[in-house]
Amino acid sequence: MQHATLSALKREVTGRSTDALRAAGSVPAVMYGFGTEPTNIVIDRNAFVKVYAQAGESTVVELTIDGATHPVLIAEVQRHPLTDFFSHVDFRRVDPTRKIEANIRIVLVGESQAIKVGGGTLIQSLEELEVFALPDKLVSELEVDISKLITFDDTLHVSDIVVPEGIEVRDAADTAVASVQAPRSEEELAALNEAVDFDVTKVEVLAEKKEEEGAAAEGADKGKTDKK
Repeated sequence: MQHATLSALKREVTGRSTDALRAAGSVPAVMYGFGTEPTNIVIDRNAFVKVYAQAGESTVVELTIDGATHPVLIAEVQRHPLTDFFSHVDFRRVDPTRKIEANIRIVLVGESQAIKVGGGTLIQSLEELEVFALPDKLVSELEVDISKLITFDDTLHVSDIVVPEGIEVRDAADTAVASVQAPRSEEELAALNEAVDFDVTKVEVLAEKKEEEGAAAEGADKGKTDKK
């Protein structure tokens, strides 16, 4: 199996000093896991973006550090809240001969008649599939065809997912993956709007009552002060 490859260098700087690395287009990272001590490293941001798009978080990446190559999974990524750039990456080193637990992303594909014709809304109940497999058997994503969702009563379950050989599924077979919610009728929408209006009115009445009670209490305190 062809793996994505990525090069890294060991790094000495930690903490806030890593901001300079990010400003220069690099990403501080750490590798830990099977047969290794936690190692602080730095990777090129653009190179990692390409690798992450290819491998995701559930396929092996060949990570080379100072000439030595390690089989790893991308265990966790952090992004900057404003720029959305990758700000830190955790790599988990694995043993190619030992099965591991992993989560594989579920991707919904195809076209549902319940949506196209019936005007329903697609509901994805499960985002990832929990599996157990050798690292080389893992895949970056699993596709689920929603064309089987013909009516609003249809539901796709874990048992409907076609899993490659060598991958053992840990989620219960009857776990819901996707379904289509029927559009609301005019009567339902009207009832919902009435309920919302009622709740808003209740809040406004309570707020006015609290203001009146507050004003009354303030007047009573003032009266006591005047008597003194």
